[in-house]
Amino acid sequence: MHACRVVTCVEDAVNRSIEIAKRVTLAGRLAGLLLCAVTLLPACTQGPGGGGIGLGSGQDPDPATVDFPVFYIRHQVPMDQDDVTRQRPFVEDDEYDASLWKRDRASPGSPETNLTARLKTAQGAKATDRYDIKDLAVSPDGLKVAFAMRGPLGNFDEDEKPTWNIWEYDIKTDDLHRVITSDIVSEDGQDVSPAYLPDGRILFSSTRQRQAKAILLDEGKAQFEAANESRRESAFVLHVMNGDGTGIHQITFNPSGDLYSTVLQNGRVLFTRWDNAPGRNGLHLYTTNPDGTDTQLHYGAVSHLTGTMVAGVPTPIEFMRTREMSDGRLMVLTRQRTDVDFGGNLTIIDAKAYVENTQPVLANAGGTGPAQTAATLNDVVTVPGPSPGGRFESGWPLWDGSGRILVSWSQCRLLDVNGPDPTRIIPCDDKHLKEPNVTTAPPLYSIWMFTPSSNTILPVMAPVEGVMVTEAIAAQPRTPLPAVILDKQAPVDLDADLVAEGAGLLDIRSVYDVMGVDQAKTNNGALTTIANVSNPTNPQYAQRQARFVRIEKPVSIPDDNDIADPDNSAFGPTGVMREIVGYAPVEPDGSVRMKVPANVAFQISVLDADGRRVSPLHRAWLNVRPGEILSCNGCHTRQPPAGTTQPLVHGRKGLFNSAYAGATATGGAFPGTVNTISPESGDTMARARNRGGSSCIDPTTMIERCGRNSIVPSANVIYDEIWKPAPAPTDSFAYTYQLLTTASPANVNCFPVWSPTCRITIHYATIGTRPGQIHPLWSVPRPAAGVDDGTGNLIYPQTCTYCHSRVNPMDPAMPQLPAASLELTDEVSDEDALQLRAYRELLFPRNELELDAMGAVQVRLVPGPPDANGVATQVPVPLAPSMAALNARGSTAFFNRFRPGGTHAGYLTTAELRLLSEWLDIGAQYYNDPFPPTPQN
Repeated sequence: MHACRVVTCVEDAVNRSIEIAKRVTLAGRLAGLLLCAVTLLPACTQGPGGGGIGLGSGQDPDPATVDFPVFYIRHQVPMDQDDVTRQRPFVEDDEYDASLWKRDRASPGSPETNLTARLKTAQGAKATDRYDIKDLAVSPDGLKVAFAMRGPLGNFDEDEKPTWNIWEYDIKTDDLHRVITSDIVSEDGQDVSPAYLPDGRILFSSTRQRQAKAILLDEGKAQFEAANESRRESAFVLHVMNGDGTGIHQITFNPSGDLYSTVLQNGRVLFTRWDNAPGRNGLHLYTTNPDGTDTQLHYGAVSHLTGTMVAGVPTPIEFMRTREMSDGRLMVLTRQRTDVDFGGNLTIIDAKAYVENTQPVLANAGGTGPAQTAATLNDVVTVPGPSPGGRFESGWPLWDGSGRILVSWSQCRLLDVNGPDPTRIIPCDDKHLKEPNVTTAPPLYSIWMFTPSSNTILPVMAPVEGVMVTEAIAAQPRTPLPAVILDKQAPVDLDADLVAEGAGLLDIRSVYDVMGVDQAKTNNGALTTIANVSNPTNPQYAQRQARFVRIEKPVSIPDDNDIADPDNSAFGPTGVMREIVGYAPVEPDGSVRMKVPANVAFQISVLDADGRRVSPLHRAWLNVRPGEILSCNGCHTRQPPAGTTQPLVHGRKGLFNSAYAGATATGGAFPGTVNTISPESGDTMARARNRGGSSCIDPTTMIERCGRNSIVPSANVIYDEIWKPAPAPTDSFAYTYQLLTTASPANVNCFPVWSPTCRITIHYATIGTRPGQIHPLWSVPRPAAGVDDGTGNLIYPQTCTYCHSRVNPMDPAMPQLPAASLELTDEVSDEDALQLRAYRELLFPRNELELDAMGAVQVRLVPGPPDANGVATQVPVPLAPSMAALNARGSTAFFNRFRPGGTHAGYLTTAELRLLSEWLDIGAQYYNDPFPPTPQN
């Protein structure tokens, strides 16, 4: 037992010096350590270099033992660092081979078995076949293990490489099999991250996108795997299948990715969602029902800046591989996305009491946090570089009341880059960490038993140089088993008509309810109250800010470049493509109740009376399942409350009380409104209007606009005044595509009645036979109705290009100075040959122009700063763009010219102004279709 002397035991255990060239390992020394771990002296609890997790001592019973089978993966250390936002990259190392192992107990001396070795002796297999394995999961009863595997690996073309499949090992029968038995079905997508539902079905993440592909067919498009929002690989989203691989169906519809699912004790599914919409880019935790209904943010949207401090500033981390602990808290692996040697820290999160690190749920009002605590007291670094406390690759909390966690952990090790042999491994202690050019050695992950309460760790197996042992899990049954949440069925749980239509229902109590506070505003931004703007007898009723909601969806981009690979010029300033699926009015109290497409990711924009967004850009993606009602109190903003620096979130139920009580009594009208719409107590105006007993018949068309009809959206922006007892004709208004003289962007499913496959697709320019909607506006005669020339004849004096051109329309041989130095003609841009100059000059800075002495148009130059040699220079005069992508309301330099009293008043119709507003709000894309004739890479 000489290896266990106080002076050397820690060094032997975790700070070994080794020459890689000789491939010397500490297997022998660790074997000795295993024999004496329970009798280590207190001095041995000091960790690597004085900063590591302590080695366990004096615990009874053996704290490294679990009386259930333990499973783990062995593989070589990959040549390249991982990236947690990517699932599909292929292992290029010709020697890489992963295997699944079973150990009868989490005990150092317990025998182990290579379960996947049998694949190399199966009929038709080769002994040299290699595999990749990840994402281990245990069934709630502890009798089965599921995992993702692909192989055999080899030098294949990209389209021939094997796909990830879900495999299962039955412990009782010693049976290893692929869950989806059909070769054709199994190769239909990449399947990873399995988890068992308590009813025996298997949840997994996949690029199959089963229901999303069905939506593509409904849209008249070919089926394809949609890329995620980074456009680097297909989007992995959650699917469910029966235990025998049948009944596969998609339950989440996030455009970027949903991974690492697990089932909580309450039966809900917890998973990591990559929110990567413009302005968002983080992996945080969501929950949903097993059928995909009631998807909510669970934790972490604004808690990413909680990693290792660098220069006094916290660094970002992501939340992944979450496991529920027996006390209801969550154990989460927190790490940066890449370059951290495949690991990070284990963090314990009290997500029952908090939705963010310092934001409590309503039931824990007054709590200040932090919700997150590191599982270990030691210095585990979450940024690239050495980590004195080592790094965790995974953790599996035990449900035996001990609080122990089975972990894959690598101690900190350094390369002796400043010594005679730069390949020699040296201790990660204070002395060596202070040396210049400090460099980490390859990680040495193996399985350990970690006890957070005492901050001690014991080895379960000896680490081996060049090998990673990862994702250790214990086949320990849950006690009690998680609750079973049955899939919702029509007509009991879901609206049967909506299910048949392929739609759901969006029900917003009031868009003026912002984080539980009445934030009603007039159109000039002045604060008022919901009571004021909802009462027709109050002057602020006509001045209310929120008048419409617009539902926007992402355009699916194929992951396969052979199908479509659009040039980046098509995406415009925002780098995204968007379609609109419909509009609905916001009732005077701020309430909304409208149909939305099911199985489609969408965002909400709140608009003013001109159809321009007034709310902050809604960044999170929402979706509903067929027949589902998605209800919320109101809206939210990520801006920190006054006097604070921490933003608040609003994506989880039970965070704020409603700011709006609704109708005060049943049967009476809302204050100042008609008496033909009769609410029940607590109703919003939208809910009361939707009730079967309410009536608001259009006196001209005799169409009922209450009841079931009131929830049907429109492709047009329409407001019918139904609340005033005696409305004026001008109180109702509409901006319709039918009044455009240029091509409408709406498809055939938008008229005469909206359907869930209505798509409004706006392109800036015409290309081939596909019409553009924006650029053709500049060639429409202004005013469109013409003017009398004084003799009774109508003439069309000018178009936008009449003034905004270098060519004088009265004398083409005579140059002219384009008005405002803005050109709206058909010339190709000098900055991007795939875009027109007009597009660039509207949305990007341009140079001021002037006429030179010869009458030619040139860039105006003014004196600039002297160059490096002191010589005077001349520089162009920059002009700000007239339009702002994603911000029609902020594009005042353009729109103010068309308002009454503006220099261009009356030149554009209300229908054209509406078209321009929605195009700017969704991103001002050049094209919103990735397929040809859109230019391809």
